[in-house]
Amino acid sequence: MSANTDRYETAVARYFEAWNASGQDALTKSVAAAWATDGTYTDPLADVRGHDQIASVIAAAHEQFPGFSFRLLGSVDGHHDTARFGWELVDQSDGSAPVAGSDVITLDGEDRIRSVYGFLDRLPG
Repeated sequence: MSANTDRYETAVARYFEAWNASGQDALTKSVAAAWATDGTYTDPLADVRGHDQIASVIAAAHEQFPGFSFRLLGSVDGHHDTARFGWELVDQSDGSAPVAGSDVITLDGEDRIRSVYGFLDRLPG
């Protein structure tokens, strides 16, 4: 693994730490660690900017899917300041993954997320 590949994998690991954070304090800290101050998150259901709005989107997902966690699906692929990866939303009680998607992120000079563009690839029936 090259240092360049590690850069993307580390950023994506911080991204999942934010999405899987338990409690408001942990969520606030993990969003600040993963995203640039003016970072953005855009998917079919949200288009937000800044740590507070990003944390609100994540908290809303936790409310909608209690007992679920996000996990990486496959590997992280990146070049320049951009990376892409797939993910699943997994029910911790039975291991099913009714929601899956793929995201493209851009990083700033400190390897924090500048932007996320998310796509939903699988939704519950």
